[in-house]
Amino acid sequence: MSASTLDTLYTKVAQKILRETLQVKKGESVTVETWDNGLPFAKRAIAEARALGCIAVMVYEDERAYVEGVRRAPEDSVGMMGKNEYGLLSGTDSYIFIPGQALGAYSKTLKPGEREKSTRYNSSWYEAAQKAGLKGARLSFGYVGKDLARILGMRVQDVVQAQLKAALTDYGQISRSAGHVSGLLGDGGAELETKGASLTFSLQGELTVEDGLVDDQDKKTGNNMTYVPPGFVGKEVDPQSANGSVVLTDTLTEYGAIRSARLDFKDGAVVGWESSDRAVVKKMLEAVPPEKRTLKLMTVGLNPALKYGAGQDRFVGGSVTLAGFGFRGQVKKGALRAGGSAVVSAGHVQG
Repeated sequence: MSASTLDTLYTKVAQKILRETLQVKKGESVTVETWDNGLPFAKRAIAEARALGCIAVMVYEDERAYVEGVRRAPEDSVGMMGKNEYGLLSGTDSYIFIPGQALGAYSKTLKPGEREKSTRYNSSWYEAAQKAGLKGARLSFGYVGKDLARILGMRVQDVVQAQLKAALTDYGQISRSAGHVSGLLGDGGAELETKGASLTFSLQGELTVEDGLVDDQDKKTGNNMTYVPPGFVGKEVDPQSANGSVVLTDTLTEYGAIRSARLDFKDGAVVGWESSDRAVVKKMLEAVPPEKRTLKLMTVGLNPALKYGAGQDRFVGGSVTLAGFGFRGQVKKGALRAGGSAVVSAGHVQG
């Protein structure tokens, strides 16, 4: 893709986020935070925001300086927010965030412990953002670096372009699908059938909708930062309820890809497994104490424009993703029923 074509794509995505996702108005304040890899997009977002009459500023995070700071700063100051950042949030109406690849789960730039330490501000940031009443969008292409691209077997720019193109899908359609699926994922029993396996569990707890649109209700409930590209409904699972087995396919982990794996559950916990990628599964499970290897969350993907293999498989329309036992497990062509109704059949959302 030529530079001019890529710049056009940046412009279209920036316009869509500002006009549809955040619904900015003339005179509002817009903050765009970016790392090195997102700078070209951030420049377009700033220009488009100002063209709409917004007061826009950019915050730039240099990756090298960030990593050096994580390793050299006093332990008690790493990953902490200061009054400068709190002040920025309190004065912002809309926020666009393009993260750096060093923050991605598959990056080797920071060690897992360093990454967790450097992002312990997360809960404080979201609390401050909700208190400020801001609307925000997080562009997942920022997480894409050479380490993730290597696992996917693609070039960085190809993964980035695939995600940006998927960001131009119809958010209204995703929102309508999310409303339908949300209505089926109430508290109660569910069953997921995969090739030669069946897993039952109980849906219980919070439901999350990622439809690419941030409205007043999202601000009230703390769901005021949405992913772009968007598209899933997530539902918590009773961590003691999973029984049976599930077959996962093409699941990404920080240790590499799992082409296929079968996990066996009893009373919520993983009690057995087999895989063609034994070393990867073994490392992922061993990183979690046995008593915590439980199924805690399920998501149903809704984005019709996103394809598998672009680093955001849980958003792909018809995908089912399971999490909580050490990594996110991917189901591509499963059949999901909840409360007696078909939610997904052969990898396609029903209704």
